[in-house]
Amino acid sequence: MDDEFCQAMNKHLTKEQRFRLYETQGGCNGTGYNKNRKLFATEHAHLALDERIELFGEKFGRNKLVVNGDGTLTLVFKCSHGYYMRVREGKYTAPPPNAEGYFERCAGGRLYGLERVLGIKLKIKSVDISALNENVSNPVTFTFEIVE
Repeated sequence: MDDEFCQAMNKHLTKEQRFRLYETQGGCNGTGYNKNRKLFATEHAHLALDERIELFGEKFGRNKLVVNGDGTLTLVFKCSHGYYMRVREGKYTAPPPNAEGYFERCAGGRLYGLERVLGIKLKIKSVDISALNENVSNPVTFTFEIVE
């Protein structure tokens, strides 16, 4: 997404408005993983959510997904492109001004994938960005509310 557009959205929309928008128009929607997500969801639909999440971690273990006691899921995440590639190149030592919009959009993509693989409905609750130069391996924590 264009950096100027993200900055304009941050300026003119509240965080909650952006979250609702990104829940339907987030990044990485409809990627080539949908076939695997649907297969996983179908094969494990009979299991309780915590069991599906445990199996999800084993199968798609790149990202850590945690069920919280307050009806939310937390995903500690790192994508293979975007800002941290620039961090590794030495271009950023802290999140750039548009990082918030970038990772909020990314939360929409994670929501999309989790809903399909786990067979549940989610809403974006928060997006917490670490200092990229301190935590390049897992710079973002997404929290999703389980709506079901």
